[in-house]
Amino acid sequence: MKATVKWIGDELFIGTSESGHTIVLDANAGAIAPSPLESVLISLGGCSSVDVVSILEKARQKITGCSVEISATRVDSVPKLFSDIHLTFLIEGSDVNEKHVERAVNLSADKYCSVALMLNKSVNITHEYQINNVT
Repeated sequence: MKATVKWIGDELFIGTSESGHTIVLDANAGAIAPSPLESVLISLGGCSSVDVVSILEKARQKITGCSVEISATRVDSVPKLFSDIHLTFLIEGSDVNEKHVERAVNLSADKYCSVALMLNKSVNITHEYQINNVT
């Protein structure tokens, strides 16, 4: 896997993936686009959500929605690394079994999400979930 990042002016950069997709990054505290660290959080949320949805679908759970709210704390010293990240998964569906959701979230965090597994080496990552069963 490869990617390139090119400075396009001021504190803006454009990243291009090997598959040809692009993302703009803004080092100016995310004034125009996500900052590089914000994009890490988005990547973590995306990676873990893909896992959770896939696992729940394989378990034949009737989910209609999945979102994840991510909050992070950074250390005060430079570099201002993440010390803690918390993910709250919001699952919607009908007759969604809590045990399946708990299993899906744990499998993503502990086994499948590459981004979480890389970050786990230096960041305390916690998670929880909420289920909104609609009839």
